[in-house]
Amino acid sequence: MARLAPRSPRRDDPGTRGRLLETAGLVFAERGFDRATSKEICDRAGTNTAAVNYYFGGIAGLYEAVLEEIPRRLVTIEAISSAMDATDGHAPDRLSAFTGVVVGALTGPAAASWPLRVIARELVAPASIRDGLRLRGMYPGGRLLRALVSELTGLPDDHPDVAPACLSVAAPFLMLLICDRPTLDALFPGLGLDAADSEALADRIVRFTLGGLTGIAAPDRGNP
Repeated sequence: MARLAPRSPRRDDPGTRGRLLETAGLVFAERGFDRATSKEICDRAGTNTAAVNYYFGGIAGLYEAVLEEIPRRLVTIEAISSAMDATDGHAPDRLSAFTGVVVGALTGPAAASWPLRVIARELVAPASIRDGLRLRGMYPGGRLLRALVSELTGLPDDHPDVAPACLSVAAPFLMLLICDRPTLDALFPGLGLDAADSEALADRIVRFTLGGLTGIAAPDRGNP
């Protein structure tokens, strides 16, 4: 009896994986995690219905991969840190760099794609699928912001005024994340939400932020 040739090892197809990831981002943005199905994602991606399990171990793993992809599409913590490190080291300039990178990402072309919509859904109605999964890519940015506010105010990072100050500093970013552009334009005409306006918008946010932080700065710090 002729011997069967050994079966070739199965290889992942990066094209299929990429299509699934892109399609899943669109579906999660439209429906949220709870109403999305592997079948719809596979049908729209033009793949076998078992592809989600094969490449991601299930729809929860696919959602995790989508969340991990979002910072790469918008702005990474490495990009923010690099911009801050490129300044002269003064805290206000580091704040300007931080704000400029974030506002640039939230008003750029990527702002019209699915990553922002997925984040907005996750912030408003988190998908409880795994402990520690939700937006874990954003946590380093939160720690970076807390350290920056501490540096600007001269207060220790565990001071009771620092966390609320971080919330105030982050509020404009959260508005840009959650609110759709027509709504923001209607609420605040002339705000300037196009990529061409990002530098001016970031500068205004920095000036208002520094003004607010002056009110809680340590007595010997003065203006940030």
